[in-house]
Amino acid sequence: MHPRRRRRPRRPVWSSIAMAALALATVIALWHASPGTAEGEAPGGMVWIPGGEFWMGAQDVSDHDALGMLTTRDARPMHRVYVDAFWMDATVVTNAEFARFVDATGYVTVAERTPRAEDFPGTPPTDLVAGSAVFVPPNRPVPLNNYLQWWSYVPGASWRHPEGPASNLKGRERYPVVQVAYEDAETYARWAGKRLPTEAEWEFAARGGLSGKLYAWGDEFRPNGRWMANTHQGQFPVTDTGADGHVGLAGVGLYPPNGYGLYDMAGNVWQWVSDWYRPDYYAELARAGGVARNPHGPASSFDPDEPGQPKRAMRGGSFLCTDQYCSRYSVGTRGKGEVSSGANHLGFRCVKDK
Repeated sequence: MHPRRRRRPRRPVWSSIAMAALALATVIALWHASPGTAEGEAPGGMVWIPGGEFWMGAQDVSDHDALGMLTTRDARPMHRVYVDAFWMDATVVTNAEFARFVDATGYVTVAERTPRAEDFPGTPPTDLVAGSAVFVPPNRPVPLNNYLQWWSYVPGASWRHPEGPASNLKGRERYPVVQVAYEDAETYARWAGKRLPTEAEWEFAARGGLSGKLYAWGDEFRPNGRWMANTHQGQFPVTDTGADGHVGLAGVGLYPPNGYGLYDMAGNVWQWVSDWYRPDYYAELARAGGVARNPHGPASSFDPDEPGQPKRAMRGGSFLCTDQYCSRYSVGTRGKGEVSSGANHLGFRCVKDK
């Protein structure tokens, strides 16, 4: 919108066109130079996240605390955070993309390596077998106080064989790569000229420009009856009815994107982020007051449930999340994972600085 100007003598048409072109060029130059705006051509498969200030963390919703939301206390209190602008993968990394990385580098993932005796003292040699964790639903209802009732270490499970040696990637090229340890994700990101997002970057991006909402798309889990993410329906962990269109893992980009054009920021697979995990980190930031600028997480990891295990934060929830057990498809909530462990509901996406 232009300011009001006094009437001036008519100019030749070519002069008006030239002036208009100059004005347009100036606007474009200012737009590219402004903080928080994209510069240059978008990297393939990535979308622009403008950065800014927001409330980070989970809402204190007391009527959910009895079950799934009880596990979100490490995502409180909410606190103010600022992040710079960046690029982010529109989807999590797929099997096809990870295969190109492996073909180019010969990389062997953690799950494909035989565990070393020195890393697992006292373990019988017969138990030192390459593999990873796989969700195996029990055949009857079980108490929800012991996850080992539905998770098993499966020899031979890896990104190539997500559910064990009998499974493969045929027809799953556009599925998320899973069974990746933190080291695997970080190595891929470096090869791709990218990096893993911080927890603050991930949450800012997941909110898609919405402020104070419970989910990446708003406050209703199913707006107008529409499924917005791949989660668990039915009795957990026994039966997933697939009411949302999928039983178990789904391909990428099958549910609506958020306001920034990012797919699957809730459900389907957990996503590694670069921060070490500590349950008291948000309280530490809140005590500091003000606005935390580009926080990168605590200096070290500590999980009181497993004090000796180094853990990184994870975000987004997975196809196993349900309000019966784990509500961490809620946008401000957190997960945690031992750095050398993978699972068939754990993947990642990358970011790139502007």
